[in-house]
Amino acid sequence: MPKKVTKAIFPVAGLGTRFLPATKSVPKEIMTLVDRPLIQYAIDEARAAGIKEFIFVTSRGKGALEDYFDHAPQLEQELRKKGKTELLDILKDTNMDSGAIAYIRQHKALGLGHAVWCARRLVGDEPFAVILPDDVIAAEKPCLQQMVEAYAETGGSMVAAMEVPPEKASSYGVLEVSEDMGDLVKVKSMVEKPAPGTAPSNLAVIGRYILSPNVLSNLNRMKSGAGGEIQLTDAIADEISQDNPVYGYRFSGQRFDCGSKSGFLQATVSFGLAREELRDDLSAYIRDIVNMEKAAE
Repeated sequence: MPKKVTKAIFPVAGLGTRFLPATKSVPKEIMTLVDRPLIQYAIDEARAAGIKEFIFVTSRGKGALEDYFDHAPQLEQELRKKGKTELLDILKDTNMDSGAIAYIRQHKALGLGHAVWCARRLVGDEPFAVILPDDVIAAEKPCLQQMVEAYAETGGSMVAAMEVPPEKASSYGVLEVSEDMGDLVKVKSMVEKPAPGTAPSNLAVIGRYILSPNVLSNLNRMKSGAGGEIQLTDAIADEISQDNPVYGYRFSGQRFDCGSKSGFLQATVSFGLAREELRDDLSAYIRDIVNMEKAAE
């Protein structure tokens, strides 16, 4: 039986340039969907999957992200004084126990593989998860929890996978499948951002991974890949060439690319409609917009 996955790496060193000017002073990871920052969705998903140690790979200017997980004694005192117990309960989910969270600096933007490699000493010789907060997944059972349950049966390394339109495959890491078992596929090879028309399938890797510590050894080679960056996909593909199993997992849920403005807006609407106290007003507003567009035509 494979070792339990209790550590997760969160690569959050990016500058968030697609969201300028907001990200000039606010880390993208604490921009909010409705009333919770992106990073909170990622943390909640990790906790549901049994993660106990949270490793953040950060960069200069991310102080607000670190402060978000700290206690806020003055705020808590004011809420307690005013009897706002529901808000106090909400705050509890944002606090991290001492020693549960660690921060590592990535000094140069050399790619996702390099960001994961930066955390190697904290991971040690254990399997670990990687969560990209830009990928927010709405699911009845959190995506990483689905993967952890599947990993308990397979071991090896595992990536979350979803089907994408063929014309968009060149924007992703793409799987070549040797065996399709439904939710699980056995991976024959992986290609990072294949040239248009050359993708081996339309099954793309999205931002959830469960990885063998061998992947960190592969990253030690500092091999440049697509875009001149050190690609995590390449290090996982090396596992296959070494006869170590790699699986793709077709998760249940809807993925939103919150690294793009349109994906962020779509997620905001979707998560807003999922909230009972917001649904009626938001639905009415959307209907009004649709009706006005129809009338203008």
